[in-house]
Amino acid sequence: MTVEVHSLGCRLNLAESEQLRGLLSAAEDLVVVNSCAVTAEAVRQTRQAIRRARRARPDARLLVTGCAAEVERASLSQMPEVDGLIANAAKLDPRAWNLPAPAHLPRPAGYTRGFVQVQNGCDHACTFCVIPQGRGASRSRPIAAVLEDVEMHLDAGVQEIVLTGVDLTSWGADLAQAPRLGALCEAILARFGALPRLRVSSVDGAEIDEALFELLAGEARMMPHLHLSLQSGDDMILKRMKRRHSRADAIGLVDRLRARRTDLAIGADLIAGFPTETNEMHAQSLSIIGALGVVHGHVFAYSPRPGTPAARMPQVPAPIARTRAAQLRAAVAEQRTGWLAGLVGTALSVLGERGGTGHSAQFAPVRLPSGTVAGDLISLTPSRVVEGMLE
Repeated sequence: MTVEVHSLGCRLNLAESEQLRGLLSAAEDLVVVNSCAVTAEAVRQTRQAIRRARRARPDARLLVTGCAAEVERASLSQMPEVDGLIANAAKLDPRAWNLPAPAHLPRPAGYTRGFVQVQNGCDHACTFCVIPQGRGASRSRPIAAVLEDVEMHLDAGVQEIVLTGVDLTSWGADLAQAPRLGALCEAILARFGALPRLRVSSVDGAEIDEALFELLAGEARMMPHLHLSLQSGDDMILKRMKRRHSRADAIGLVDRLRARRTDLAIGADLIAGFPTETNEMHAQSLSIIGALGVVHGHVFAYSPRPGTPAARMPQVPAPIARTRAAQLRAAVAEQRTGWLAGLVGTALSVLGERGGTGHSAQFAPVRLPSGTVAGDLISLTPSRVVEGMLE
């Protein structure tokens, strides 16, 4: 049977899983779980995916890689379903799999956007985060290597490139002359004039450089969609997290961008129930959703991760953290409902995907007219919202 790769977690994992499918395409009877360890729930889902994969393929060789393969190495290696672990840093190296390196990695049929990994690892020390343990120090890919990947995706017919990384906006700090992410985006747009859509995944607002700001504010081919690694709307919690921005910083950034680009859609990562969080601090997180107009929310109930400073802080009871997370999700849903309604009657550029749906430049979900081909860019003016989707 062919190789299967099951991906959990972030967009970077999705990009790496796509590469793994090509890298391992000649393998026989192999299942790979590309795991996540960002929360205790992510580890639980990883274990669940391992057990499910083993039930579906009882005779296959089952290998686990990803962040949980580093952070939870001892416990995962003891699972009877697991045949072995592949170091996260080595998972894209053919030698780790005892395979020759393909000259060209095959791409899955029908994929509509290309995820390009430009950076890996993180040099920061957020008190809640275990990812540096799973990914290591920050490493940037040179511009030439990134351009080569972009070209490969464009040759395969994709219409949108998404730049991914663990700490995407730190790209370039370890390269000669320390270029910034804005310079990389400018190089991509200049080299590939026919590329219609360039998107960045989650970014740290404190690291957005002037060139990137200008592209987000005024470049038509740079998608009007900014997903912030926000985490909280309360200044004291942000300090205890060792984040590098304040509440005012986040609001000021979005206000300046929106003054230039009114259709900008904002997403945010938010953690509910961080240690020491009071009801008043939680209220600040609730209110920043409205202040920023967050319409794409990734909300997590805090869970202590092994070896992190936050795990040693006074904990908020888990049921309270879950309740607060539900309140944050409801607040995002309210913003999203109003935002989608506001897009009715507006001409949108939509990238067709499989399953009869697509996404606008702002990453609004759209139901496509019958006969739309996956991968095509179409212009569509929605007339209504049905079950959270424009049509």
